[in-house]
Amino acid sequence: MFAISDEEIPVGDLRKGLTDSGAGGLCVFEGWVRNENDGRAVNRLEYEVYEPLAIQEGTKVLEEAKQKFPFLRASCVHRSGLLEIGDCAVWVGVVAPHREEAFKACRYIIDQIKNRLPIWKKEHYADGDSDWVNCERCANVNAQSGAGN
Repeated sequence: MFAISDEEIPVGDLRKGLTDSGAGGLCVFEGWVRNENDGRAVNRLEYEVYEPLAIQEGTKVLEEAKQKFPFLRASCVHRSGLLEIGDCAVWVGVVAPHREEAFKACRYIIDQIKNRLPIWKKEHYADGDSDWVNCERCANVNAQSGAGN
């Protein structure tokens, strides 16, 4: 299951939803909003998401992970909108018969979600400034396609 949410991620419910009697372990990644980036004090983050494509691609990532690292169940939820310091921005959970598959699948899912999905992050700084960050992926895609020249 992959989802985009503009509300708090229900981590307890997601964890319970992965319960499986064949599972030997659960691997979870929680990405939180922190108060600093590159030496700048951050007050909050804002995520903009092209939701139809994000859901399509996120679902594809989970399917790919299942082919590469056989596991029993997986879930991923990414937030959209304005988030405060300490909020959970992204949650990935994977249950598998053995820990190796759970760890590998969880890592694969978060790495692919961060690299492939149309989700843009804007940091709001303590000094009143704001900036879109980690948009190298977008710039690289535009450079390769000849766009932006």
